[in-house]
Amino acid sequence: MSGKPFSFIGEVVESAVIKAPLSFVWHFIKLQEFDKFWSAISKAEHVKGTSDETDIVRWTFKDGNVIEVKQDEHSNLEHLITFSVINAEPELTYSSVVNTIRLWPVTSGEFANTTFIRWSTRFSSDADLGVIEDAKYKRQDALKDLSKAAEKMLAEERK
Repeated sequence: MSGKPFSFIGEVVESAVIKAPLSFVWHFIKLQEFDKFWSAISKAEHVKGTSDETDIVRWTFKDGNVIEVKQDEHSNLEHLITFSVINAEPELTYSSVVNTIRLWPVTSGEFANTTFIRWSTRFSSDADLGVIEDAKYKRQDALKDLSKAAEKMLAEERK
């Protein structure tokens, strides 16, 4: 056995059922809206000076970290968004990361009129296990926050 580190492409997949219709959840799934639900982000703002065809948003986290994310795909028909990190302060310890968030309406059964959400994150092969584990817990926290925000919006709508 050689002394080379094990190489792999790491992926984190987290999912949840949110007790709100898809339209209430989808409302938040825009890069510039993540600070409206994800409590770890203090500010989300469009990056000025980029081309009209490129949608780049800067997320400032409460811990002081800043990342710029580029929207790679957004579909109102498929209810999905794909985005990648293009810049980070402090600098990332790995080459790349791509996220896809996809929503489906739950239409029948005991969870009818709720939303199933899946957040997958794929890391380049130079991301270590610590990065993967950290991402897992951050995605879980973000989905909990999204659930609270969507359920709150639904409750306010019903008043």
